[in-house]
Amino acid sequence: MTYTNPFKAALQRGEPQYGYWLALAHPYAAEAVAGAGFEWLLIDGEHAPNTVPSVLAQLQALAPYAGEAIVRPVNDDRALIKQLLDIGARTLLIPMVDTTEQAAAAVAATRYPPAGVRGVASALVRASRWGTREGYLAQAEQEICVLVQVESATGLSNLAAIAATEGVDGVFIGPADLSASLGHLGQPNHPDVQAAIREAAQTIRAAGKAAGILAVQEKDARRYLDWGYTFVAVGVDVLSLTQGARATLNSLRRDQ
Repeated sequence: MTYTNPFKAALQRGEPQYGYWLALAHPYAAEAVAGAGFEWLLIDGEHAPNTVPSVLAQLQALAPYAGEAIVRPVNDDRALIKQLLDIGARTLLIPMVDTTEQAAAAVAATRYPPAGVRGVASALVRASRWGTREGYLAQAEQEICVLVQVESATGLSNLAAIAATEGVDGVFIGPADLSASLGHLGQPNHPDVQAAIREAAQTIRAAGKAAGILAVQEKDARRYLDWGYTFVAVGVDVLSLTQGARATLNSLRRDQ
């Protein structure tokens, strides 16, 4: 059996992949969004109230749909990464990566020995279909996609080396934290931040890796695509819900 990850393969081909952020931390909401047709959906464990069991429930809800489920853990803890891989996550977005050492450690956490440090328990876990996926241990690495998130001035200074780290498939730029680190808290569209974002795409692509970013405004998403970003999150479920609710009510009140 050959293990493939269509999302990982699309990144390698340089094809645009539109994503959507899942922060409501509920499988019903995740499944409702999955039918929209996004190429990837991110289950957020850093800023959303997710646990390993709630991530599992969302992975199960998303399983029948074509969009790749990406999981962002709260940090780069290798024990947590092991748990997420075991429950079936195959694409991870590791936040707050500032150095090549962090990037290499994140990759190692997704690999079985001797290539890495992932604990071996294939007969016990969903990822191997409880031991029924023939050759899973030998081939699991082929379908695992490691994305690292650079979102600080320190990370930017090490970006070329981080992107060149073996096993890193893509680098995601976090505009909110980056703007704060660059001294422009809450101003991701500040000229200095935008210049850094544009240069980052060039650096990542020069290393032969895919560049990703979050852009909830269409004009921003189109600009980042023009700059070379290929996996772009274009919406967030919490924002769609809250902004949609306010817009509906405000529209009615204006007519009174």
